[in-house]
Amino acid sequence: MSLSDDQVRRLARLARIALQSGELAAVTERLNGVLAMVEEIRRVDTTGVEPMAHAQDLAQPLREDYVTESDQRARYQAVAPAVEQGLYLVPRVIE
Repeated sequence: MSLSDDQVRRLARLARIALQSGELAAVTERLNGVLAMVEEIRRVDTTGVEPMAHAQDLAQPLREDYVTESDQRARYQAVAPAVEQGLYLVPRVIE
C-alpha cells in the first residue's frame, strides 16, 4: 500500500500540519517507507509465537513498603480556616 500526494495532503490537513509544497514529496516518501515496513512485518509468520509484554524477560524490582513520615494531619488541619470530620471545607464554586 502506498499513499498518493492527495492522501498525504488530506492527512496533513486532518493532523493540522502545515506542509510546504517542497516538503510533500519527502513526506510522502517517508510515509510510504513506514507503510512498507508495516507490510513487511505483517508477512512474518508468527504461528506458535506467544505474545510478550516486553522484548526482554524482566521483573519489576519492588521495594519494601514502609512508613517514612509521621501522621501530621491534626497539625495541618489546626491552621486550616474550616475543617469538618477530618476534611478541609472550601467555598462552593460550582452551583
